[in-house]
Order: sequence, then C-alpha cells, then structure tokens
Amino acid sequence: MIEVSPVRGAGIVEPLRLLEVRLREGEPVPVHFSKRLHEAVEAGELEVLAARAEGLMVGVAVLAYRLSISAATPFASVEDLYVRPDARRRGVGRALLEAVQERCAAHGVSYVEAQVEDEEAAALYVALGYEPEPGVQVFSRSHVL
Repeated sequence: MIEVSPVRGAGIVEPLRLLEVRLREGEPVPVHFSKRLHEAVEAGELEVLAARAEGLMVGVAVLAYRLSISAATPFASVEDLYVRPDARRRGVGRALLEAVQERCAAHGVSYVEAQVEDEEAAALYVALGYEPEPGVQVFSRSHVL
C-alpha cells in the first residue's frame, strides 16, 4: 500500500534527498536555498508530499500555490514529481497526483498545472484527467546571480 502525506520541518530532508539524486545528480542544494525551501513550506507557499511503500520513500511531489490574477483565484503547479525507478508502474505517481488533487481541494484551488519532460510522465497526467494546454509555449531565460 502506498501512503502519501505532506511533510514539514525536518520531514522534508528525505524527500529533498530523493530530488537531489534525480535533479541535481546527487549534489545537495546549497544551504541558503534549503533554508528558503523550509521557509516556503512553513509559510504554506510550497507543499512537499512524500510517498512511502512498506516504510520506504518511493516518491515525492512538490506543489506550489500561487494566485492567478486572470482567473482571480488561487492555482497550483506541480513543481517536481519523482518516483524512484524501482517503484515505477506500481501506482506511486497516481497516488501522488491524487494527493495533489486532495491538497488542492483543501486549499480552494481549482486549477493545477504541470510541465512534463517525457512521454511516460505525460501519459500519467493524461490518464488522471490532465489536458495539454493548446497554444502554450514555455520560455525561459537564465540570469546570472
């Protein structure tokens, strides 16, 4: 059975490590960023959802809450969603996204978005009722800090 729950405080360390392995090739996030991440979670701007199966961390989702001026309502974005390779195809991603829906409902969020980078992830989102946004393009630009 897969259990998904929000984590805070010291509880975000293990899910963060899982994301560091996937997104940062194992390199820890800088201390100053880790502090900001903890502050954002405590302020309710971000929510970290941890998925466990048989007591082991198998997946994580990071949900960001924002206000949409155009819709005049809060919305959320799935910032990161990761399932350990050895736990894939076992319902972990589905459990995480179902928890996202529950958390959004609890926060009065009616619109959730996610950017996906591969077809397998896209198939999961589509299977759970997410739809591609027609005409939307993602642009980015790096700024030197």
